[in-house]
Amino acid sequence: VAAQNCRKRKLNAILHLEEDVCNLQTQKESLKKEHSQCSKSINQIKQKLNNLYRDIFSRLRDDQGRPVNPRQYVIHYSSNGSVFVIPKPLAKSEQKQGNRKEQKQK
Repeated sequence: VAAQNCRKRKLNAILHLEEDVCNLQTQKESLKKEHSQCSKSINQIKQKLNNLYRDIFSRLRDDQGRPVNPRQYVIHYSSNGSVFVIPKPLAKSEQKQGNRKEQKQK
């Protein structure tokens, strides 16, 4: 009787593990689909952002009315919602300072 009960518990454990495997495979497939959808969304957003970036720079002019070179300037968004066009070297130095502040806060 003890051996029979032991075999029964073993079979029940195997059945539960098989159910867990099926559930995990289903969850894995669901996560793969979600990941794929997120990747597509990210790529679409990146494309829209690039288009917006190009559109903004095509309309910007300096003091003499010449187009602003997007290779020399970047669009900077501040935390308060302000938007600035600043030279790339200045943007890189600000980015380094921001990274240092984040590291100090950690």
